[in-house]
Amino acid sequence: PPKHDLRPGQPDVTTFPTTAWLRSARRALTGAPAAVYGYGDPRGHLELRTALAAYLGRARGVRVTPAQIVITSGYVQALALLATVVGGSRAIAMENPGLPFHRDVVRHAGTRVVPLDVDELGARTDRLGTAGQPDVGAVVLTPGHQYPMGMTLAPQRRHAAVDWARDHDGVIIEDDYDGEFRYDRQPVGALQGMAPDHVVFVGTASKTLGPALRLAWMVLPDRLVESVVEAKRHVDIHSETTTQLTLADLIAGHAYDRHVRSCRLRYRRRRDVMVERLGRDVALSGIAAGLQALVRLPSQGPTEQEVLNRATAYGLGLGELGSHWHESGDHEQGLIVGYGAPTNSAYPAALDALAHTFRATGVLSK
Repeated sequence: PPKHDLRPGQPDVTTFPTTAWLRSARRALTGAPAAVYGYGDPRGHLELRTALAAYLGRARGVRVTPAQIVITSGYVQALALLATVVGGSRAIAMENPGLPFHRDVVRHAGTRVVPLDVDELGARTDRLGTAGQPDVGAVVLTPGHQYPMGMTLAPQRRHAAVDWARDHDGVIIEDDYDGEFRYDRQPVGALQGMAPDHVVFVGTASKTLGPALRLAWMVLPDRLVESVVEAKRHVDIHSETTTQLTLADLIAGHAYDRHVRSCRLRYRRRRDVMVERLGRDVALSGIAAGLQALVRLPSQGPTEQEVLNRATAYGLGLGELGSHWHESGDHEQGLIVGYGAPTNSAYPAALDALAHTFRATGVLSK
């Protein structure tokens, strides 16, 4: 990683609750039957699915039973499985702009990707199923906090997505990548709660605990469970079991909730410091939630590449908006600034490097 890491999507892994995790691992594995070390259920261990059903119901408003949950080795595996199951001859619509690697995952599964534009109200779900649109069987949305633009999907767009799914036998894949981290109001409830028969809710421990765990979960409509389980059985048989049991204990004992609350406060403070330092001089957006902010660049320049070149000279890692568009062209330019990765002690120096970069390129006034 760069010396000053403000790349988006990176959590502060130094916050990992090592003591609580070891305590949960000891409880979960002490006296556990030998069978837990054998081949497991491709759906995931029942203890974790039970704990997640309770947690997702109270924290995200998800309507779920343990039987509807499938544990995966991260979000990418979940997306690949879903692309295989719900793709086929029908395309999958994905937000434009959106994370390019996720588009690659869907295409690698053999499914065609079509862009779904985003405006100030979020993804243009009102265009799904309209005349001239391709035959779309599923749509991937980040309704709680669109990545990378940062808005919340407006109520009318949520209803449009649900109406489309019901009228066209479609599937909504809800990527709830940072749903726990909302700062200016209560977390926005999951879209899944509006139409559990048509929405696949996908969550992950990568932002709350750490990407190294490789743990994510899908909440599936009943009609998709067996197909997804069969697809997963042919990919990796089952996800790692002892980590699942440890996370189940962490959730059941509410240590996971306490950890999420602590991280939420930490990231909110970092967000506030960034706004105080830069907010009067640059256009920050998407800051009501998540681990990053979007800095829109003025139309007269500098370009994204000019800022990135100067950032590299200062040892600073940033994200840029340009690669997130489905096709190159005359798109809005911007930088995606993450505030999750640095430790508390390293964060001030990272902001200094960011301010120096912005001043040197004219984003900030001298």
